[in-house]
Amino acid sequence: MFRFSTSSILRWPVAALLVGLSAFAAVAVAQEQCIADPVINEFFATDEPTCCQQDVCGIPCPVGVDEPTKGFGIAIIVAIVISFLIGFATLFLVQGEAENFFIAGKSLPLWIVAFTLGAQSIDSNAVLGNADLSYKYHFYDGAVLPIGLGLSLILNGLFLARHINAEENVLTLPDILAKRYGKVTEIMVSLATIVSFMMLLAGNLVGMGVILAYLWDISVAGGIWTASSLVWAYTISGGLFSVAYTDVAQGVIGWSGCAALAYYLIANEEVKAPPPSIGFPGYIYPDAQGAGGICDMYEGVPCENDPSLCCYNTALWCPSDDNCKSDNGAYPIGDQPIFSNQMGDYLALSPFPNALFWNWATIFILGFGNLAALDFQARCMAAKTPSIATWGCIIGGLFTFFVGIPFASLGAITRNYYGPDSIHAEFAADSCSTLLGLPTCGMWVPDDQAFIKLLTHDVPSFLGGWCLFGVVAASMSTADGAILAMGTVFAHNVFRQFDVWYPKLVTAENLLLVTRLATIPLTLAATFIATYNPTTGYLLIVAFDVVLATVVVPLFGCFYAKKPSPSAAFLSIICGALTRIIMEFTLTKDGYFLLPYSADEFLDYGPAASTGLPLFVDGNVTEVWDPEAEPCDQPRFEDFTGVDSLTAVFVSLIVYTSVQTIEHCTGEQLLNFAGLQGYVKEGVGHKSPDDDELVKEPAEKKDSEPSGSDEKGDSGEEEHEAA
Repeated sequence: MFRFSTSSILRWPVAALLVGLSAFAAVAVAQEQCIADPVINEFFATDEPTCCQQDVCGIPCPVGVDEPTKGFGIAIIVAIVISFLIGFATLFLVQGEAENFFIAGKSLPLWIVAFTLGAQSIDSNAVLGNADLSYKYHFYDGAVLPIGLGLSLILNGLFLARHINAEENVLTLPDILAKRYGKVTEIMVSLATIVSFMMLLAGNLVGMGVILAYLWDISVAGGIWTASSLVWAYTISGGLFSVAYTDVAQGVIGWSGCAALAYYLIANEEVKAPPPSIGFPGYIYPDAQGAGGICDMYEGVPCENDPSLCCYNTALWCPSDDNCKSDNGAYPIGDQPIFSNQMGDYLALSPFPNALFWNWATIFILGFGNLAALDFQARCMAAKTPSIATWGCIIGGLFTFFVGIPFASLGAITRNYYGPDSIHAEFAADSCSTLLGLPTCGMWVPDDQAFIKLLTHDVPSFLGGWCLFGVVAASMSTADGAILAMGTVFAHNVFRQFDVWYPKLVTAENLLLVTRLATIPLTLAATFIATYNPTTGYLLIVAFDVVLATVVVPLFGCFYAKKPSPSAAFLSIICGALTRIIMEFTLTKDGYFLLPYSADEFLDYGPAASTGLPLFVDGNVTEVWDPEAEPCDQPRFEDFTGVDSLTAVFVSLIVYTSVQTIEHCTGEQLLNFAGLQGYVKEGVGHKSPDDDELVKEPAEKKDSEPSGSDEKGDSGEEEHEAA
């Protein structure tokens, strides 16, 4: 079952019921089980079944869509080949140097940093997931994804990028925390970010896989595994050089394709959202004759059973079966491209629920959780200067807004072609809704491939192919960055810790090889996740929910605490993670992301309630459904998703600041065990003179000296005071 926005007001045609309602009771037992209730199912039984929505509700069976032309599949092959060629060409730029592979030799200029950051942000979630959510629900349900992603880049540019770039002797984000907080925190952060990026990679593999499956006529699972193999192959060849330069190509061609389609349709599509429904024979309009509204728009006539009401003009619009203009009556007052109060009023989408809290939580999770994104910060490290890192983030964030937010407008346009009032509409026969006046067929079932079908059938072919190219490019640009980031962190920050037991297991000389090998199991794990849960959008939020609860607060502490405390970081990560895990299993979650408001809009669909006609059909009073006599049993939505995410990061912040304060007042380190002392890995990047002190410093510090000592190399005190 689905949560729906105002776009899916389900008032459907029941002309067939009006014509021959009594005939249904006399037919043989149904050859298909449409309704779980045997009495209701038998009433609608027919000896020549077609489809449930036709047999039960009189709604024509969904009309299929032709297979896409081969040109679209060829366009995707070209996109993949171009990315492959660029990726393998950068193999020569790496030249076996770890610093070149991981952070591109700290050599990237502004235009590449901006493009590659934007390309990481504008992924299949911000584009395809955005369009899917805005189609199934409404504008802001999809737009919150690019809003959150773009916001995170701008926040990163304002608060973190210049500090990240100025760090010496680091290859990864966990290296930065290791310098302040020690090996234990480094490992915890590494594991959290790896799990996070498995989810991010999985979401983008789904985006690619769905498109490849549709265009190449293969299974979604086959598309996901194909996408995984292709992206992995060119990513491991050239590392960040490969990722950066393919991101530029993918950005130039891909962004422009997505933006061109969005702005073209916004400017040229005559119907930007489904209009008020014309209805069907017997359909009752929501207003009266002479009111200057929808009834007058369609020249409605007095209803037969109640002349005070305005009904569909059958003589004008449907004089014969082969000359009939009608629809499913899904939009009594019409849809809108955007409801301006959707982000401020939980009843904005009435008679449907509005996921107001979840949408705001999504923006917060992405806006702040993405600050701990390995791929974002790798590009900040790779920038030539701190200023380039800062402005690259800001420009990338603005690009995300420019491309991603208009894309949410395409949801309403897609509903016009593949929504509940279209000939392709599918409804669940065994569903009812009191608020909608529907005893059966209350729930519209969105088409998961609707947006792809729009691109391949209903827009200019060149623009549709260009946009598909862009979506695949966006998926590849983020997926390759995720593979590289996971492999780097696993080899450099996790596997390297085994040197204690196996000396020289990972060295500067074999680090590239170990990283490339590490990408294999990590990519396989993400691919299995994508195959098991092939959804975009939500996997993106899960990805950064993980690091929001654990990594973000200690990361800010690296640069904005005068003497970052290893104890504070350790405890904040533990408490944040435990809070998130405990609340995940104790809070009520039904999967619909809707708080249990008391309004009727927040009632889920129930099973079929009656054999009567819907309340908006002109029938004899004995034929029309009476919800009082035959109630629709609708459970209330109850999902506190988002509360756990916000609570966890709040707990992490409170714990971190509390421990920092306690240690400042007592002058003693709260926890003091091996692994809670800042350090710098030898043989990595370019060392600053201050870092030498950390390398030489013994693991055992004075018990009375809080971690984050007066040396600048340990706490970066001079830098923090300046900040």
